[in-house]
Amino acid sequence: MFLVDGPAATLVSDDKICKLNATQAAAVSPWAPHSFHEAEGGDHVCLVLYIKPMWFLENSSSAQNALKFGRAELEVTAEILGFVNHLTALLLENEDQGQFDTLLFGLTKASFDQSWSNIDSTARLNAFNRFSDFRVRRSLRLIQERMGEDMEMEKLARSVGLSRPHFFKLFKQYMGVTPNVYMNTLRSERAIEELLGTDKSVTDIAFDLGFSSQASFTRFFSSNVGIAPSDYRRVAHVT
Repeated sequence: MFLVDGPAATLVSDDKICKLNATQAAAVSPWAPHSFHEAEGGDHVCLVLYIKPMWFLENSSSAQNALKFGRAELEVTAEILGFVNHLTALLLENEDQGQFDTLLFGLTKASFDQSWSNIDSTARLNAFNRFSDFRVRRSLRLIQERMGEDMEMEKLARSVGLSRPHFFKLFKQYMGVTPNVYMNTLRSERAIEELLGTDKSVTDIAFDLGFSSQASFTRFFSSNVGIAPSDYRRVAHVT
């Protein structure tokens, strides 16, 4: 999260208070609880990037780039500021968006590297080792590839050569959440993409994501996102 305009604010991540101002930004690792706190005295304009947990694995040749920030506080370096200003201009002025992917990757990678600067190399290696188990990485791929299937956790565990209890224990140890929570997060993300980026009916989206009915999908979406899918689409298109 980067403050673009307005008074200084704060973001709390895992009880760590991070300042948001012209020289400081904040990064939240996957699944970490966080909250944004506005300062009194004016409106805030922030550039907020939501990075999918699989994004770095998909765009990097090394599993060491799996996304986990070294610290929540980020220094807004000249490089990072350049990316922020350019992306903000593209968003506000509706300029050529063909540069988006390159700029987004550049900002994310620069922020990621900055979060690990001046951190002991041993600590960094230990943090990366949590992503080194090939069975967990394979399960992440399978979950994403089989998003629209009625995926049984026992079958998924067997696919990576583990028993169901061992798989759940290992997955939570490495990812911080259970496979079910991770899969529900990806389903929510895919549902939002479909609602905003396609003209598919809510029923078709429900079936594409492996739900047996629109009603079950609506209950799932409302529980995870906080609003019914049809309402989400309507409000998002209005804004």
